[in-house]
Amino acid sequence: MRVGVADTTFSRVNMGAIAIDELKKHTSVAVERTTVPGIKDLPVACKKLIEERRCDIVMALGMPGGKDKDRMCAHEASQGLIMCQLMTNTHIIEVFVHEDEAKDGTELAWLAEQRTREHAVNAVKLVLHPRTLEREAGTGQRQGFADEGPARG
Repeated sequence: MRVGVADTTFSRVNMGAIAIDELKKHTSVAVERTTVPGIKDLPVACKKLIEERRCDIVMALGMPGGKDKDRMCAHEASQGLIMCQLMTNTHIIEVFVHEDEAKDGTELAWLAEQRTREHAVNAVKLVLHPRTLEREAGTGQRQGFADEGPARG
């Protein structure tokens, strides 16, 4: 298995290094990493990781700012990542941490690390252990902050 990791220089945390560290804890996979300037550069980076570097799954890591313009750019990047998935028939795990999700830099760094690590585990499960995800269906899993748990009727 080959996992692609695409991250950005705009992020205030080295999410790519965190993802690779977590992937190596769970499996011995080949990792292909590429770093681009910002989140709108991620779709083509992911497509190249899939088509040129033969990745079986890709993690797209980014940290949009907290302004309205940043939210719009994140949405555009998400749309591009979805199109890339459909064009390549390959999963791309989008791991975005918006700056306005945290109250300060310490919480932002913590959230970026937690969400990245949890999604790295999800990438491994998705490719190598999909039945694990089936068992977790409907359990209200969240990446980063605490899980919500299942809805109660």
